[in-house]
Amino acid sequence: MIRVLVADDQALIRGAFATLIDLEPDMTVVAQVGTGDGVVPAALRERPDVALLDVQMPGLDGLAAAAMLASRVPACRVVILTTFGRPGYLRRAMEARAAGFMVKDAPPETLLDAIRRVHSGLRVVDPDLAAESLALGDSPLTGRERDVLLATADGGTVGQIAKRLFLSEGTVRNHLSSVIGKTGAATRADALRIATERGWI
Repeated sequence: MIRVLVADDQALIRGAFATLIDLEPDMTVVAQVGTGDGVVPAALRERPDVALLDVQMPGLDGLAAAAMLASRVPACRVVILTTFGRPGYLRRAMEARAAGFMVKDAPPETLLDAIRRVHSGLRVVDPDLAAESLALGDSPLTGRERDVLLATADGGTVGQIAKRLFLSEGTVRNHLSSVIGKTGAATRADALRIATERGWI
């Protein structure tokens, strides 16, 4: 019996996945959680074989939760599920040691097959996303550039961002200038949009 943990912040989707999985004779859902912060505690308690993690959840996102699971519950194999097929998410999922990456609108039988294949030790990746990710290449942004760009999301001034990140205003301006150049954006808001669409942040 394959023991499965389902993590998604939308109760309807979480419940639908759980019902689908529980109908299979060789699978059972041992835990359902609605936040990224709840993933590791539930996995430590229930010891699932496979965890299905949504990318976007309150608290830790699915990618951060996957990385924590890899270190805290290494026997649990992770499949990342996402509504948005952003190629940058795939690369980040692989860096978090996820064994699978799929879009949520895949056919039910594809998801069930992915759980079985991942449980058997294989890796499962949506082929369209894999091709798009290879075509797009690695994120050009450094870790600090990502931090600065994320800090612009609430529309704060350079001074506010600098204070929040414990950087000088000149350093923040330099990072923003670099980010705008690397994304080919006209403004920092445009850079944020482009980086988000590509899954770089």
